[in-house]
Amino acid sequence: MTVPMRAASPAGLTGRTVIVTGAAGAIGDVYVRAFTATGANVVAVDLLRAARPALATTREATRTGPGRAVFAPADVTSESDWQLVVERTVAEFGSLDVLVNNAAVYRDIGRKCPLTDIVVEEWDHVFAVNVRGTWLGIRAVAPVMADLDGGAIVNVSSVVGRVGAVGFAHYVASKSAVEGLTRAAARELGGRDIRVNAIAPGLVDNAASRSLNTPAYLAGAAQARSVPRPMDADDLVGPLLWLASPASSFVTGQTVIVDGGQVFS
Repeated sequence: MTVPMRAASPAGLTGRTVIVTGAAGAIGDVYVRAFTATGANVVAVDLLRAARPALATTREATRTGPGRAVFAPADVTSESDWQLVVERTVAEFGSLDVLVNNAAVYRDIGRKCPLTDIVVEEWDHVFAVNVRGTWLGIRAVAPVMADLDGGAIVNVSSVVGRVGAVGFAHYVASKSAVEGLTRAAARELGGRDIRVNAIAPGLVDNAASRSLNTPAYLAGAAQARSVPRPMDADDLVGPLLWLASPASSFVTGQTVIVDGGQVFS
């Protein structure tokens, strides 16, 4: 897969070091490849059980370069795993410039159901990965970034956090929390030259979304956009690279909606 022309890379990412969580998923795979295509070096983080697709991603990204990618197995809900990821990153590349908090529970939810039918264990699992994992990532990288002349953090939210969605109360609430955390972290870390922003994708038409939504639902989402077409992961690359790069050096605490103009902030 190549980064499309519509996602032309901003300057200033060559030689930067980037951590991308949820790297074995379809969207994380695109992010890893996009960063290495700019000349950045990437630490691709995912669960050990996802080692096969994650290693395939990092090998292909490194082969096509010019940046280099390595796989670091970790559970984003684990404080100790985060410490190991940060140590591995600095040892491997000598810096830590960007964190992309992409890991999230979505497909693994497995079903849509009324909020009254969500069990406590399901709710807690979604929040553990989507919110605590994001917070732990910010907490782990911030001291290192501050010591290394600052950095950029990009959290991944969702437009459903703005508009709601039937059958996904825990996911919706978790993504709203990610945006609140983004604003809080931006306030706290700006004085240490760390910018914290978020992107809020619309419904990406991929295997994960097709497993939870009907074709009619996906088609309706596409037609509701100002740009009425299905959304793919490549549509997120341009905004992500911009927020990660020096091109957005005076932007922090913001959530950029990327959904083809269905939801306006």
